[in-house]
Amino acid sequence: MVAMDQRDSLRTMMAERTGRDRDRVGDGDMTGFKLAVARELGPYASALLIDRHYGCDRMLAERALPDSCAPILAADALTQEPGGPVTGTAIDQAVVPDAAAADGIRALKLLVIWQRDGLRAHRTEMAERFVRMCRAAGLASVLEPVARPTPGEAAEGTFRLNDAIVEAATELAPLRPSLYKCQVPDGGKGTVERIAAEAARIHAVVDVPWVVLSQGVEPDDFPRAVEAACRAGASGFLAGRALWTSALGAPDPVAALRGECAERLRLLGEIVDRHGRPWWSAVREAHDAEGGAA
Repeated sequence: MVAMDQRDSLRTMMAERTGRDRDRVGDGDMTGFKLAVARELGPYASALLIDRHYGCDRMLAERALPDSCAPILAADALTQEPGGPVTGTAIDQAVVPDAAAADGIRALKLLVIWQRDGLRAHRTEMAERFVRMCRAAGLASVLEPVARPTPGEAAEGTFRLNDAIVEAATELAPLRPSLYKCQVPDGGKGTVERIAAEAARIHAVVDVPWVVLSQGVEPDDFPRAVEAACRAGASGFLAGRALWTSALGAPDPVAALRGECAERLRLLGEIVDRHGRPWWSAVREAHDAEGGAA
């Protein structure tokens, strides 16, 4: 699955890759790139995630995705300074689940910035509300916690990414989203065996289908990271940067998407086919676990 819902982060990446000032990267540039990703990578993906600000309406109206690729809409409002990271999220009140479903959207996604701070209960309540509203509209829910250190942890050097990923999953996976999307342990560094051993800790506490994202993972490391996660029980990936970043600064971005980026996605899909836990198997196991707990 392809993630193309980056907003200010994409503007920054486009500026860095093309050598332009951020202010010279217009909304039309971002929308055009997102639509090109949909057209060129959609045929090789089972789903594509996009935001409402840059291209969703046009993507649907122009039927940029093949029928085999399900559109997912980001339902998160981001707190983000220009050029900086996302520091917080909320449910985007402009996203109406029933209307999205009527437009052909198949799922909604919510990013949650997870930290060991005083807002943990608030974030859990927000995530629970998100899952409920998706169910009520007949939409799948994609929950994406991203673990970050608190300022104190960062200053003291006490933050351990792998432990935080598992702790976040222990809190949020029991909300039973349709799909749980999480970070790759160790940022994808190390052997397949090492990453798989850490990813198995995630699998032990997530009893719904889960996939990995590519943020924080070098593109060359991502195939190994996907294989490791799949060997541990993941059903694949929902990734953006590892797939299409190289096209941003290419002389012909569309040609780059159609060529090297599409080939990268195809090869990653083959890894998932060989090693991933089938989606239907994961759903069945989750359903059985839910029934046993009832």
